[in-house]
Amino acid sequence: GMMRAYGEGFNIMEASQYSEFINYSEIAHVWNRGSVIRSWLVELAEAAFSKDEKLSGIRGYVEDSGEGRWTLQQAIETAVSAPVIGLSFMQRFRSRQEVGARKHQVR
Repeated sequence: GMMRAYGEGFNIMEASQYSEFINYSEIAHVWNRGSVIRSWLVELAEAAFSKDEKLSGIRGYVEDSGEGRWTLQQAIETAVSAPVIGLSFMQRFRSRQEVGARKHQVR
């Protein structure tokens, strides 16, 4: 869910009238060093933008390592509401169905 939220933030900036002036690597750096949203995920985004501002070499495919599946199964078995985890898990399948469709990549 968090990476999706970060991606949506970058998408909003990219769609703005100022997008040609935005340095996404610097934005990720500010988020990671001077904001309440700093995290390892933002560090990864900063590193990726530093290498390729358009992320042209990144596919919109998310592998299933098992942790999300197990967590969601546990939530179901124990009747614990976990809508963000459920949606994030389903988005992994969507990413696999739309490999090559840039509109559903992180950015």
